[in-house]
Amino acid sequence: MCIGIPGQIVERLPDGSAKVDVCGIRRDVNLMLVGDAQIGQWVLVHVGFAMSIIDEAEARDTLDALQNMYEVEPDVGGLLFGEERG
Repeated sequence: MCIGIPGQIVERLPDGSAKVDVCGIRRDVNLMLVGDAQIGQWVLVHVGFAMSIIDEAEARDTLDALQNMYEVEPDVGGLLFGEERG
């Protein structure tokens, strides 16, 4: 199963990638698949690539669902926070 994690673009980089905020952690994300995504837009991130641009409501709903999953299955923390929290 593949899970995309919503993140918000906070900085465009000269190489066409971006810094994307995912649950307070900034990650380098390749924007090649989403074209001209802009600062402030939300993207669905999977294995370091922005797969699609999504609206803020969808992003927040997905993050809420993942947070609820984390409460019963801590392994989801690796997706949300980049590391397991315990």
